[in-house]
Order: sequence, then structure tokens, then C-alpha cells
Amino acid sequence: MNAKIWLEAARLRTLPLSISGILVGTFYAYKQYSDNANYWLIFGLAFLTTLGLQVLSNFANDYGDGVKGTDNKDRVGPQRAIQSGAITPEQMKKGIIIVSVATLIIAVALIYASFGKDNFGFSLFFFVLGLAAITAAIKYTVGKSAYGYRGLGDLFVFIFFGLVSVLGTNFLFEQAVDYKLLLPAVAIGLLSVAVLNLNNMRDRESDIKAGKNTLVVKIGAQNAKNYHLFIVVAAMILGLLFAYLSGFEWKQYLFVLSYIPLLKHLKTVAANKEPGALDPELKKVALSTFLFAVLLSVVLTF
Repeated sequence: MNAKIWLEAARLRTLPLSISGILVGTFYAYKQYSDNANYWLIFGLAFLTTLGLQVLSNFANDYGDGVKGTDNKDRVGPQRAIQSGAITPEQMKKGIIIVSVATLIIAVALIYASFGKDNFGFSLFFFVLGLAAITAAIKYTVGKSAYGYRGLGDLFVFIFFGLVSVLGTNFLFEQAVDYKLLLPAVAIGLLSVAVLNLNNMRDRESDIKAGKNTLVVKIGAQNAKNYHLFIVVAAMILGLLFAYLSGFEWKQYLFVLSYIPLLKHLKTVAANKEPGALDPELKKVALSTFLFAVLLSVVLTF
């Protein structure tokens, strides 16, 4: 099988959004823990674990929507591997198994690098959390009880891309919860949900035909726009609140540069009348979220 086909199916362009949370969680601990011998090892393993989970999610979504027939000629977005026939469902299922096992092995290495042999309780908790993340990545579209088909995708994206990504990564360093970090965790979670919401706004008509009851399908097009406006604006406000409560100096507000494309994006969404035209906006929000995370991570080291 051509490696290029599998790389395309992995959709590595989605990685920047998925690593946004681990960047903030890691660099929030920078001043206090960067001298630790395992600091960069933990970051590297967290990155690889996230990469594995993102690829797993993309494979599983390709498989789940492919075998259910949701990926069809009515779908607006780019063609997926099973839909195009480049990869068979059986081959994709094997790919899912291989990536799941590899990701779990890396996650175990990450847990050991963080907690060693002395914190069995923490190690067990994160092992279970890792299994939950793998299960969530697969069950979004796979199986009869796929939660993405019941309007629960937003909740799971918020939890795993926001709370678990930021707070979980930071806990690997600090072994404690800093509740102030909830603010950027929720912000990144909401921006990640915004990307999913855009995707579902774009695919609303084809999802209705396929019986995929996303939140957008349930609440309708106009309410989805209002919801989108709320979560993006809320994320920006939470970022500013975090900066204020953290006592940022003026130069540490550099991260607000990422708000400029987000504000332009909101104007585009408000004026949109053709769902298919929202497709380029997915990349804009994903990259804006990544820019927010990168800039915030940088200023946390000042």
C-alpha cells in the first residue's frame, strides 16, 4: 500500500489544533520545571501520544463514516480514503488497530517518564485516561452507538482537546491541578469545538440525509451560527481573563494577535448563506487556535 495514501488518510494537517493544548500545558510549567531532566522527554512523548490519538481519530472517522455511507457524493469536504476507494474498510480497520497499540505503548512510556515507580495512583489514573482517549477517538463515528451521530461530539472535543489536553499535560509536570489554568483550557476547548461546529455547519444537509444527528442538525442552521459566535467570543474573553489574573505585563498580551483572524472569521460566518463556502474557514480557525496556543506558550516563558 502506498505510504502517501496513508499519510493523506492520517490528515496530518489537523495536528496543529490537537497539539495546541499540550503546548499551553507544557509551557505553563516551563519556569518551574524546565530544568528537570525529563521535561523535554515528557513533552516529546506527550506530542507523540497526541499525534497517535489524532491519526487514530482520523482513521476511525474515515472508517466509521465510510462504512455507514455518510461520506458520499453529497459531502462538501475533501474526499476520504474509504470513500475514494484508495483504502478498503478492512485495511483501515487494521490501521486503526496498529495505531491504537502504538499510541498506548507511547502513552505508557509517557506515564512512566512522568511518575516513575512511586506514584501508582497517578499512573493508573492516566493509564485509564489514555484508554478513554483511545476509545473516544474510535467511537466518534464507529459502531451503532457512535456518539458523533447523537450530537455529543462537541462535548467530547471540549473535554479531550481542552481540559484533558491542557490540564492533563500540565499535571504530568506539576502533579497538581492549577485551577487558573482552567481558563486557557476552556478557551482552547471552545475553539476546538468551533472547528467541529464549522465542519458540521458545512455538512449539515448531507448529515441530515445520512442520519448523522450532529448538534448542528439538532439545533438548526441559525442557532448553530449563534452558538458559534458565543463559543469563539467566550474563548477570547477567557484568554484575556487568564492574562489579567496572571498579572501579565503589556508585552505578554502578544497572544491577542491571534484574535484578529478570529474576528474576521466571525464576520464571514455571520454573513454566510452557502454552507459549502465555510470549508476554508475550518483551516482559519484551527490555525488561529494554534497561533493562540503558540503565542500564549511563548509569553508564559517571559
